[in-house]
Amino acid sequence: MLFWAILYVLWVIWLGNYWWLFGLIVIFDLYITKKVKWLFWKKEYKEGEKHNALLDWIDAIVFALVVVTFINMFFFQAFKIPSSSMESSLYTGDHLFVSKLTYGPRVPQTPLTIPFTHNVIFGKESYSTAIQNQYRRLKGFRNVKRGDYVVFGFPHGDTVLKKDPMADYYAYVRDAGRDYVLRHYGPVVVRPMDKKDHYVKRCVAIPGDTLEVKAGEVYVNGIQQEAYPGLQLTYKVTTNGHPFNPKFVDELGLNVTELYYDPRLPGYPFLPLTATMLEKVKEIKAVVSVEPNLDVWPPDFPDNEETLFPFTPERHWTRDWYGPIWIPVKGATVPLTAENMPLYRRIIAVYEGNSLEERPDGTILINGEIAQEYTFKQDYYFMMGDNRHNSLDSRYWGFVPEDHIVGRPSVIWLSTDRGRKFPNNIRWRRFLKFV
Repeated sequence: MLFWAILYVLWVIWLGNYWWLFGLIVIFDLYITKKVKWLFWKKEYKEGEKHNALLDWIDAIVFALVVVTFINMFFFQAFKIPSSSMESSLYTGDHLFVSKLTYGPRVPQTPLTIPFTHNVIFGKESYSTAIQNQYRRLKGFRNVKRGDYVVFGFPHGDTVLKKDPMADYYAYVRDAGRDYVLRHYGPVVVRPMDKKDHYVKRCVAIPGDTLEVKAGEVYVNGIQQEAYPGLQLTYKVTTNGHPFNPKFVDELGLNVTELYYDPRLPGYPFLPLTATMLEKVKEIKAVVSVEPNLDVWPPDFPDNEETLFPFTPERHWTRDWYGPIWIPVKGATVPLTAENMPLYRRIIAVYEGNSLEERPDGTILINGEIAQEYTFKQDYYFMMGDNRHNSLDSRYWGFVPEDHIVGRPSVIWLSTDRGRKFPNNIRWRRFLKFV
């Protein structure tokens, strides 16, 4: 009893809600007084009595539900990489354990959720918003650092289209108009913050940083970012008329789903390569030329003048020439102008829960009062995928609020290649690989 009581008290101190100390009464009764049958579903057998298989299974299932749910809430959660935006660092099909301890777990805001689900089950929402708690994060080991892999809630994921749930609703509306989008892809589902879909990217700038992308290279506070081994851009690779040998493609580690050979070039118009891959490709005798696909203004397809955050074409930004842009930090105060409102509009009205009105004469009202400046209530981060030319990231939807941070990937426990058949689809070299 003393062992479990000490663990429980430590958990309550970490949680910061001392009403939970009443739980010590349950622990005391379980081990000492034994007046209440707390495990009411569990049958206690007499010596020699035959076990009831059904009751034993129920006991095992309830135990698993309680323990795994508790672990998912406060310690680790499973996550699968759904897209290639992080290749060649994290691969499509990587199954990760995400550590919530690194940055501190969030106290569940929407606690009424079907166990082992995030937001959907059988095409229906798997949670109820009958109870909604305020955002609160428990103490973690450290804050998010530049260069960290981070799992977070998709900032634009508060509104989801039923017929295309993976799409960015706001990007659709900017491109085609709200009425058209709702008519063809609606209705919409509005999700609470902790039930947004999870994304994984690399944090390239932290609160207070100034970020700029020049010729595809990221600069933070005027200093060029470290060239991470998995970072890749796309290149136009012209050959002498022949595609690469499949064996070479496999040895190079290229994602075959992103490989497109155009005989009219002839070659590969959009070949994603890391710095190491690039040098190997240049050594091939069949390669005539290699040119980086750097996007200058006006942006190339599929980007357009209103694709990139903050969706104001007059800035003349592209995915490869972006910024400079300052990352908001908690407690900092900025003047509000017509020029910077596109940067901070969503922060003020959505992430920090204020009513916002912008009048035709330029007057800005926050919570009904005229405002000429604004003080940020939380920290923000700028995330980018390592597959820089195939990643929908902060360049396309803006800042990631601190309360959206879920955790840091810690270990790859399984990795599968959907382009291959079992057992060749298992990437054994990535099995139990620490991130």
